[in-house]
Amino acid sequence: MEKDKSTSFHVLLLLVVIAVFIWSVYKPAGYIIWTMEVLPALVLLMVVLFTYKKFPLTTLSYFIIALLSILTFIGGHYTYSKVPLFNWIKDYFDLNRNNYDRFGHLLKGLLAIVIREMFIRKSAIKKGPWLIFVILSTSLAISALYEIIEWLSTKIGKGGKPTKEFLGMQGDIWDSHWDMSLTFVGSILALLFLSKMHNTQIEKQKNYN
Repeated sequence: MEKDKSTSFHVLLLLVVIAVFIWSVYKPAGYIIWTMEVLPALVLLMVVLFTYKKFPLTTLSYFIIALLSILTFIGGHYTYSKVPLFNWIKDYFDLNRNNYDRFGHLLKGLLAIVIREMFIRKSAIKKGPWLIFVILSTSLAISALYEIIEWLSTKIGKGGKPTKEFLGMQGDIWDSHWDMSLTFVGSILALLFLSKMHNTQIEKQKNYN
């Protein structure tokens, strides 16, 4: 019964993600920048769908993946520096930039929970300080890799408009440092506040299998 409820919720998450994806692809700010922004999320979603039966994740992990995919689709539709809500926040609080990108990188720290699940279920590393160290290191490595890809896009694209929008620096030379730092902070917060819930769901997942 519990498994059926989880499966129904997973299907609901998928339908919501598909709905936002369809909206995102309809008249985005530009199809080149849209493709550059949403491609990582699409690849992750494909992996999750193909492994759903062979290696089902916890509901918490699926929720995080769905949430981050939706955030990516929104950013791809408008470009990260022009998301309307954060433009309003920028104007209302007289900020120097649209902070949707910064907000997104903070939430990308939630991937630490998905990484945690991989290590707990597929490695010999036991829960404790070393597991936390490996999770945070992996999260930072993924964040750094993404920043390197953004940097390479400016070299390959020769600094055109799509690549500048993909980079999304908004004039801040420390943008990459901010992005990685916020992902690191988000990862720490995710482990602090969600690990207990995650442990409970992992135990249930073992019972399902």
